[in-house]
Amino acid sequence: MNHTYRILTTFILVSLVVIIGCSSNTEKSKDGGDEESGTELALDETYDKVRNGARLILNHNAEDNSFIGTVENTTDETLKQVRVEVHLSNGKELGPTPASDLKPSEKRPIQLKATSTDFDGWTAHPEVGTDEHRDSEHEQEGGEHDKEDNNEHKREGGDEHK
Repeated sequence: MNHTYRILTTFILVSLVVIIGCSSNTEKSKDGGDEESGTELALDETYDKVRNGARLILNHNAEDNSFIGTVENTTDETLKQVRVEVHLSNGKELGPTPASDLKPSEKRPIQLKATSTDFDGWTAHPEVGTDEHRDSEHEQEGGEHDKEDNNEHKREGGDEHK
Protein backbone atom coordinates (compact mmCIF):
# COMPACT_ATOMS: atom_id res chain seq x y z
CA MET A 1 0.00 0.00 0.00
CA ASN A 2 2.85 2.40 0.87
CA HIS A 3 4.45 1.75 -2.56
CA THR A 4 1.15 2.51 -4.38
CA TYR A 5 0.73 5.68 -2.34
CA ARG A 6 4.22 6.92 -3.35
CA ILE A 7 3.61 6.20 -7.03
CA LEU A 8 0.24 7.97 -6.94
CA THR A 9 1.69 10.97 -5.09
CA THR A 10 4.59 11.22 -7.55
CA PHE A 11 2.17 11.03 -10.50
CA ILE A 12 -0.02 13.78 -9.05
CA LEU A 13 2.97 16.06 -8.35
CA VAL A 14 4.39 15.57 -11.86
CA SER A 15 0.94 16.21 -13.36
CA LEU A 16 0.57 19.44 -11.37
CA VAL A 17 3.99 20.68 -12.46
CA VAL A 18 3.13 19.97 -16.11
CA ILE A 19 -0.27 21.66 -15.85
CA ILE A 20 1.15 24.75 -14.13
CA GLY A 21 4.00 24.97 -16.62
CA CYS A 22 1.66 24.75 -19.61
CA SER A 23 -0.83 27.26 -18.24
CA SER A 24 1.85 29.93 -17.75
CA ASN A 25 3.22 29.49 -21.27
CA THR A 26 1.41 32.35 -23.01
CA GLU A 27 2.35 33.40 -26.52
CA LYS A 28 5.05 36.05 -26.20
CA SER A 29 7.32 37.64 -28.73
CA LYS A 30 11.08 37.42 -28.32
CA ASP A 31 11.02 40.83 -26.68
CA GLY A 32 8.57 39.69 -24.00
CA GLY A 33 5.49 41.41 -25.38
CA ASP A 34 2.18 39.72 -26.00
CA GLU A 35 1.23 38.76 -29.57
CA GLU A 36 -0.99 41.82 -29.59
CA SER A 37 -0.87 43.93 -26.48
CA GLY A 38 -4.45 45.15 -26.78
CA THR A 39 -3.37 48.54 -25.46
CA GLU A 40 -5.39 50.89 -27.61
CA LEU A 41 -3.94 54.30 -28.43
CA ALA A 42 -5.84 57.54 -28.90
CA LEU A 43 -5.60 59.15 -32.33
CA ASP A 44 -3.06 61.70 -31.06
CA GLU A 45 -0.74 59.09 -29.48
CA THR A 46 2.42 57.54 -30.95
CA TYR A 47 3.14 53.82 -31.17
CA ASP A 48 6.86 53.25 -30.46
CA LYS A 49 7.79 49.69 -29.56
CA VAL A 50 10.29 46.98 -30.46
CA ARG A 51 8.91 43.54 -31.25
CA ASN A 52 11.02 40.62 -32.48
CA GLY A 53 13.81 43.08 -33.27
CA ALA A 54 11.63 45.41 -35.36
CA ARG A 55 11.08 48.92 -33.96
CA LEU A 56 7.83 50.43 -35.18
CA ILE A 57 7.15 54.13 -34.73
CA LEU A 58 3.71 55.11 -36.02
CA ASN A 59 1.32 58.07 -35.75
CA HIS A 60 -2.16 58.82 -37.03
CA ASN A 61 -2.20 61.67 -39.54
CA ALA A 62 -5.68 63.24 -39.25
CA GLU A 63 -5.14 65.37 -42.35
CA ASP A 64 -5.32 62.41 -44.73
CA ASN A 65 -6.60 59.74 -42.28
CA SER A 66 -3.49 57.60 -42.56
CA PHE A 67 -0.94 56.02 -40.27
CA ILE A 68 2.63 57.03 -41.06
CA GLY A 69 5.97 56.20 -39.56
CA THR A 70 8.92 53.84 -39.86
CA VAL A 71 9.90 50.27 -39.12
CA GLU A 72 13.56 49.64 -38.27
CA ASN A 73 15.73 46.57 -37.70
CA THR A 74 17.33 46.89 -34.26
CA THR A 75 19.28 43.61 -34.50
CA ASP A 76 22.62 42.55 -35.99
CA GLU A 77 20.91 40.10 -38.34
CA THR A 78 18.56 40.51 -41.31
CA LEU A 79 14.92 40.36 -40.28
CA LYS A 80 12.92 38.28 -42.76
CA GLN A 81 9.47 39.16 -44.10
CA VAL A 82 8.85 42.29 -42.00
CA ARG A 83 5.38 43.81 -42.32
CA VAL A 84 3.12 46.12 -40.31
CA GLU A 85 -0.56 46.02 -39.34
CA VAL A 86 -2.85 48.58 -37.74
CA HIS A 87 -6.03 47.54 -35.94
CA LEU A 88 -8.71 50.21 -35.61
CA SER A 89 -11.16 50.48 -32.70
CA ASN A 90 -14.05 49.79 -35.10
CA GLY A 91 -12.68 46.28 -35.77
CA LYS A 92 -11.12 47.11 -39.14
CA GLU A 93 -7.56 46.11 -39.96
CA LEU A 94 -5.14 48.03 -42.15
CA GLY A 95 -2.44 45.99 -43.83
CA PRO A 96 -0.33 44.12 -43.56
CA THR A 97 2.15 46.14 -45.57
CA PRO A 98 4.08 44.18 -48.19
CA ALA A 99 6.58 41.87 -46.54
CA SER A 100 10.25 42.60 -47.12
CA ASP A 101 13.56 41.78 -45.47
CA LEU A 102 15.27 44.46 -43.36
CA LYS A 103 19.06 44.46 -43.03
CA PRO A 104 20.64 45.40 -39.69
CA SER A 105 19.87 49.06 -38.84
CA GLU A 106 17.79 49.44 -42.02
CA LYS A 107 14.74 51.67 -41.70
CA ARG A 108 11.71 51.64 -44.01
CA PRO A 109 8.89 54.21 -44.22
CA ILE A 110 5.36 52.99 -43.51
CA GLN A 111 2.03 54.42 -44.64
CA LEU A 112 -1.36 52.78 -44.25
CA LYS A 113 -4.39 54.82 -45.28
CA ALA A 114 -7.76 54.24 -43.64
CA THR A 115 -10.97 54.54 -45.65
CA SER A 116 -13.30 54.59 -42.65
CA THR A 117 -13.51 57.45 -40.19
CA ASP A 118 -15.65 55.80 -37.51
CA PHE A 119 -12.80 54.93 -35.15
CA ASP A 120 -11.36 56.71 -32.14
CA GLY A 121 -8.52 54.40 -31.19
CA TRP A 122 -5.97 52.05 -32.70
CA THR A 123 -3.16 49.63 -32.06
CA ALA A 124 -0.37 48.40 -34.29
CA HIS A 125 2.42 45.89 -34.47
CA PRO A 126 5.25 44.81 -36.73
CA GLU A 127 5.36 41.16 -37.76
CA VAL A 128 8.59 39.31 -38.53
CA GLY A 129 8.99 36.01 -40.38
CA THR A 130 6.46 33.56 -41.67
CA ASP A 131 5.39 32.16 -38.30
CA GLU A 132 2.84 34.94 -37.75
CA HIS A 133 0.04 35.90 -40.17
CA ARG A 134 0.51 35.25 -43.84
CA ASP A 135 -0.80 37.52 -46.59
CA SER A 136 -2.96 34.70 -47.98
CA GLU A 137 -4.69 34.39 -44.60
CA HIS A 138 -5.45 38.10 -44.62
CA GLU A 139 -6.88 37.99 -48.13
CA GLN A 140 -9.37 35.21 -47.40
CA GLU A 141 -12.94 36.40 -46.99
CA GLY A 142 -14.51 35.59 -43.68
CA GLY A 143 -11.15 35.56 -41.93
CA GLU A 144 -10.54 36.72 -38.39
CA HIS A 145 -10.15 40.37 -39.33
CA ASP A 146 -12.51 42.80 -41.05
CA LYS A 147 -10.31 44.40 -43.71
CA GLU A 148 -10.46 47.88 -45.08
CA ASP A 149 -10.48 48.35 -48.87
CA ASN A 150 -7.11 46.99 -50.06
CA ASN A 151 -6.83 49.66 -52.75
CA GLU A 152 -6.38 52.24 -50.02
CA HIS A 153 -3.31 50.60 -48.49
CA LYS A 154 -0.29 52.39 -49.83
CA ARG A 155 3.27 51.17 -49.73
CA GLU A 156 6.17 53.44 -49.25
CA GLY A 157 6.48 55.58 -52.36
CA GLY A 158 2.74 55.45 -53.03
CA ASP A 159 2.50 51.99 -54.64
CA GLU A 160 -0.79 50.25 -54.02
CA HIS A 161 -0.78 47.23 -51.72
CA LYS A 162 -1.96 44.15 -53.59
